Amino acid sequence: MPALGSVVTTPSDRFQYTPPAATHQARRILVKPNLGYPVGPPATVSLAVLGEVIRGLQTHSPRAEIFIVEGVCSKVAFETIMAKLGVHELLCDRVHLLNADELELAEYPNRSPSPVRFKTMWAPKLLQEVDCCLSVSAFKRTQLKGEPLISASLKNLYGLFPRAKYKARSASSRGQLHRPSVPLVLQDVYYTLGPYFAGGVVDCTQKFVSRDWQPDRGDSVPIGQVIYGDNLLAVDRAACQAGQEAIPNYVTALERQP
Repeated sequence: MPALGSVVTTPSDRFQYTPPAATHQARRILVKPNLGYPVGPPATVSLAVLGEVIRGLQTHSPRAEIFIVEGVCSKVAFETIMAKLGVHELLCDRVHLLNADELELAEYPNRSPSPVRFKTMWAPKLLQEVDCCLSVSAFKRTQLKGEPLISASLKNLYGLFPRAKYKARSASSRGQLHRPSVPLVLQDVYYTLGPYFAGGVVDCTQKFVSRDWQPDRGDSVPIGQVIYGDNLLAVDRAACQAGQEAIPNYVTALERQP
């Protein structure tokens, strides 16, 4: 079972981010936020939480360059979405915004002892060129094939995979990553990109609840918490507990594996 690390749960209005130790001497940090749709929180992470993460990184690693990297999942253009969500307010000389779909790619090995579908996966080469990566996600529940799907810090990594390689029927999404199912492919994602992530943050100020599969149309349920820590699985488990959701099968399956 992977080491589950430490987790902090704090009220959203008192959230002060202390980054994991791996970031403290980092010169280059990649932040992957959940900003893939032209819709505000809770369908996407709030600017308040993302801004506090950036502030915490700048406090503990004042010389670091921070790369905010997202790949959208919408017909709306990347720049339009980022402008609508106000992300440019966070940018400065050492904080940059990059479109994952436009970055140079690398082929990453799947370190799972038993890959589900992908023995390797393509993602931005930048992941292996920075000192560490962080996932900053919303907390969402959708429905796929009649089953609830929880999206938090691990599912947030889907936005790093290039749509050109993983599209199916729609060029604006990553349909290949839904076969045979998202919970199964998430196990491949964890063992492929998970090792590059030093921690995760889940914005549980509000829970997004979709009535179907659509991750940008639904209702909000107030929770008023932010969960963060140095292990994606531990953070997602704690977010589910705070949000009164069952622990996803993909989390428990990964916790059992070596």
